[in-house]
Amino acid sequence: MEFEGCSCFRQRLVLSTLSRKREKILNIRSKDDNPGLRDFEASFVRLLDKVTNGTRIEINQTGTVLFYQPGLLYGGSVEHECNVQRSIGYYLEALLMLAPFGKTLLRAVLKGVTNDPTDPSVDLLKVTAIPLMKKFGIDGAGLEIKVLKRGMTPAGGGEVLFTCPVRRSMKPVQLTEPGKIKRIRGTAISLQMANRIVDSARSILNKFIPDIYIYTDHMKGASSGKSAGFGLTLVAETVNGTFLGAEVMSTPQGQGDPVLPEDFGRNCAKLLLEEVYRVSITKHTFVSGVDRYVIEFLRHIRDFFQIMFKIEQQKPGEDEQKGGEKVLMTCVGAGYSNISKTIK
Repeated sequence: MEFEGCSCFRQRLVLSTLSRKREKILNIRSKDDNPGLRDFEASFVRLLDKVTNGTRIEINQTGTVLFYQPGLLYGGSVEHECNVQRSIGYYLEALLMLAPFGKTLLRAVLKGVTNDPTDPSVDLLKVTAIPLMKKFGIDGAGLEIKVLKRGMTPAGGGEVLFTCPVRRSMKPVQLTEPGKIKRIRGTAISLQMANRIVDSARSILNKFIPDIYIYTDHMKGASSGKSAGFGLTLVAETVNGTFLGAEVMSTPQGQGDPVLPEDFGRNCAKLLLEEVYRVSITKHTFVSGVDRYVIEFLRHIRDFFQIMFKIEQQKPGEDEQKGGEKVLMTCVGAGYSNISKTIK
């Protein structure tokens, strides 16, 4: 298969690995002053090489052409130094899709930035992606995301453990009724301002629901990483087991406008309320509606697996509360089976 440009870079490589179809990506930033793969993309390719056996990777001298022939998904114990241009979440999202289809249980230690303003944090993936994977039948004691060390942008210094069992196949799911919100949980990251952030977020959320608990993360010393920073992750759980998340992370020191902790907490609470308003359950951060990124992903699924999604605009019933526009997405799966898993 052949593609052009650097957009949807991870999508293409992940789907290539799962489908075992080789691909070539041409003209990667070929017209930029600094052409070719970025360091974080090269780091991502190296991670894929570590979790597979027999993968063949060829990159031309300028880095503008990548040839990728996937090997067998293996899993096992992996340690990877993630490039600090992107957070660990950038790499972890791909492993969440690949790990269940390896030959053995994956135990990956990822080092780098745990929280930044660009990518979903490990905290958000832990409370949204893991429950979603369990709905597909990927569960058990071996499924876990654990923050061993916190590392804020830009220098990082964080460390995350991700373990995932393997499965022969996945269960079909129907996620059509999100349900009403029953509780809100969260994690505030800051050594000195956590309480101010939590109180300001609760000042908004307590008007809607009483069951709120926000954990304050006070990692110190070597466990707190190489850069100072703060952040807040919130997740709303519904009665039907849908998780809607939102988060706000501080920018590196000297970048962006200064923000008071109180404004920080209120902004994150308002973002969560917007997610609840939309009440959708798809996107790369598992919390928002259908956007351009999702549409591109659906097109790539069609190209690699010949699966077509039917997308219908949903009209709210008379007894439904008002909310954002919703779509119903349906498809017949490919019957994908883990060919790597050993039969016992």
